[in-house]
Amino acid sequence: MGFEDITKKAQDFLGDDKVKDALKSEQAEDISDKLLGGVADAANKVTGGKFEDQIEGARASADDKIGSD
Repeated sequence: MGFEDITKKAQDFLGDDKVKDALKSEQAEDISDKLLGGVADAANKVTGGKFEDQIEGARASADDKIGSD
C-alpha cells in the first residue's frame, strides 16, 4: 500500500459524518494530537527524516481537519 493509498483512506475515514461528530470532543482532541504525533514520529523514523517537512505538513493538515481548537 503506497502513501497515496493511505492518504486516500484517511481522507475517506475523516470525511464520515459520524467520525466528524465523535472527533469534536475535547477527549478526542487530546487523543488525536497524541496519535498524529506518534504517527508523524514513526514516519520520520522509517524515512530517516528525509520527508520531515512533508510529514509535518500532513500532520498539521490532519490536525486542522479533525481538531477542535
